[in-house]
Amino acid sequence: MGDITGFLTYQRELPPRRPVPVRLRDWREVYEPFPVESARNQGARCMDCGIPFCHEGCPLGNLIPEWNDLVYRDDWSEAIERLQATNNFPEFTGRLCPAPCEGSCVLGINADPVTIERIEYEIAERAWSEGWVVPVKPIVRTGKRVAVVGSGPSGLAAAQQLARAGHDVTVYERAERPGGLLRYGIPEFKMEKAVLDRRLAQLEAEGVTFRCGVSVGEPDAAVPWAAADGAEVIAGADLAAAHDAVVLAGGSTRPRELDIPGRQLAGIHSAMAYLKPSNRVREGALADTPISAAGKHVVIIGGGDTGADCLGTAHRQGALSVHQLEILPQPPETRTADNPWPTWPVILRTSSAHEEGGERLFAVTTVEFLDDGNGSVAGLRAEEVEMTTGPDGRPAFEPVPGSTFELPCELVLLALGFTGPERTGVVADLGLELDQRGNVATDPTWATNVPGVFVCGDMTRGQSLIVWAIAEGRSAAAAVDRYLMGTTALPAPIEPGRVALR
Repeated sequence: MGDITGFLTYQRELPPRRPVPVRLRDWREVYEPFPVESARNQGARCMDCGIPFCHEGCPLGNLIPEWNDLVYRDDWSEAIERLQATNNFPEFTGRLCPAPCEGSCVLGINADPVTIERIEYEIAERAWSEGWVVPVKPIVRTGKRVAVVGSGPSGLAAAQQLARAGHDVTVYERAERPGGLLRYGIPEFKMEKAVLDRRLAQLEAEGVTFRCGVSVGEPDAAVPWAAADGAEVIAGADLAAAHDAVVLAGGSTRPRELDIPGRQLAGIHSAMAYLKPSNRVREGALADTPISAAGKHVVIIGGGDTGADCLGTAHRQGALSVHQLEILPQPPETRTADNPWPTWPVILRTSSAHEEGGERLFAVTTVEFLDDGNGSVAGLRAEEVEMTTGPDGRPAFEPVPGSTFELPCELVLLALGFTGPERTGVVADLGLELDQRGNVATDPTWATNVPGVFVCGDMTRGQSLIVWAIAEGRSAAAAVDRYLMGTTALPAPIEPGRVALR
């Protein structure tokens, strides 16, 4: 603890966002540069708690107080060493993680928590700019071949760890380029793809091979946006036979549907069907997106991060208006008595996209889509709801009498989350067992019912956070290394047997 009064001297500070009229004219990341002195002051706010609850809030077990103090001391090279000891991709989490560590920060009991996520970002970017992030190549090659299916954060973490352990790793990705949701789901204004590409180059330099445009098993017709056109198909059994181990990291890709009258109308799309082509346009892979908000009234159904990604994208495409509907009531500005520290703070969060315009409607559910007479959506009918507790103890939503209203729209985006991995394709090919939630079942070591086949990330956990995906990828890699070699030196942030935390 370099500055024993830092948490009293300095207030929580984040870099300013670029002015809304300016940033809506491009797709660049929204934050202005953060002065080094400001980052050091934020590091000084860390209290060096006797029990650092931020460790428990972070699934990766990041050494947060240590690198906070190192930033305060201006020892950036050592700070990146501590950060990379637990996190393969701090430049991703520093941009995209909702920071459960900050929700657990002890300073947050009665003050604003430490800006942990931003400090992580600053460390990672300083390391890249100084040339401290270099390929880490194994000293000994094992001769073992491992296939990783899926190139999202979980698959990339598993691949990097296994390559560093000396195995020959091939990542199979059915899209045309690697990255998964990092490339096709996250808009440029949240993470420019150059950030992803420089990390992929490091993995390739470490010996990871990427085979894109290859689908392991037939793609699910329910997620047509997921695969590249004309993707090569490999049977799951053939893949397993050609490798000593297989790690499945295909994610939770089946979109949650809204089965109400009018769902079949043109102009109603899942969020990923909208976001992927927009991102492909930014990369130059498409001349224009087939689904554009330009000149349209847009409604986004779903109030989470994916909905906010759709919101910011619609603004930049030139939507006439955007409404974002959320079935839950509006959260409070601060913690309530039944939401104490260190639980995750259920409070109102305003993203950069919300600053840019649009209207959020809470405690609202959609009951019908309206036809324009030619088979396209012209609007929707919705009603206000009141959240109650159902007989099973779960939330239930009762309509408020007389609250029905209509919204005109020519584009509806369903950002309702995902219901688990695809049941076809590799899951069916290999005969993998599913758990009660429809995710791929594993034992505490990430092993499936098929010997040599492991699974990690959202494919077994269900839709979750990027930090959990990386943690699962690292842990599954340690389990695979142990399976192949009898022992492992790879770290496992989620210890075998800690099923309750998964």
